[in-house]
Amino acid sequence: MEKIKLELKPGLLPILGAYPVIVIGTKVDEAPDFTTVAWTGVAASVPPSVTIALQHHRHSLKGVRRHMSFSVNIPGTGLVRETDYCGLASGRNVDKAADCRFDVFYGRLDNVPLIRQCPVNHACEVIQILNLGSHELIVGRIVETFVSEDCLTGGRPDPAKIRPFVFTGPGYYSLGEHCGDAFRCGRDINPEAKLDTLDEIKE
Repeated sequence: MEKIKLELKPGLLPILGAYPVIVIGTKVDEAPDFTTVAWTGVAASVPPSVTIALQHHRHSLKGVRRHMSFSVNIPGTGLVRETDYCGLASGRNVDKAADCRFDVFYGRLDNVPLIRQCPVNHACEVIQILNLGSHELIVGRIVETFVSEDCLTGGRPDPAKIRPFVFTGPGYYSLGEHCGDAFRCGRDINPEAKLDTLDEIKE
C-alpha cells in the first residue's frame, strides 16, 4: 500500500484533524467564563492529569493564570450549538453562561465553574504552564469529577449516553459505534504472547 506524505499538522489524525471537544471554565473578574477547546488530552493516570492548549489572547487564560485552576466540561451532542458559541464569542464582550443558559455549579474549588448540562465535569488545579509558541500548554491535575446520573451504566460513564463529539475542521462529528472490547479483542492474535496486565496498561 502506497503512503502519501502530507503537510505537518498538529493532530494525531492529521487527515481528519479530529480533536475531542471540551468546554473549559474559569472565573475572570469574579464572573464564570467558558471557552471551547479542541486541543486537549490525557497527561497522566496517577495523579489523573489532563492538558489543554490556549492561544495567548484567549480571555479565559487570564482566569486560569490568576486562579491556577480550571474546569473541563465534556458536552454531549445536544450542546453542540452552545459549544460552538463558546468558541466564537469572547467573555470580554458577552456573558456566555447567560447566553447559553448554563446551570453553573461549583465543587470544592471556588474559582472553578462547572456546567451542569455537560454529562462529565472535571475540576482541575494547574500543575504547569508551558509557552510552546502559538499556544500555552496547561497541565491540570483533576481533583474532582462529576458525571450526570443518567449517563452511567453500572456505575460507570457510558459513552453511548454521554454522546461526546469531535471537531474535524469542517464540522463536529459524534463518536461512532462500538467496534471492539478494549484489552480483550486483540488477545486472539497470538494466544501464546505474554501480554501486559490491565493494571500495567493503565499505568
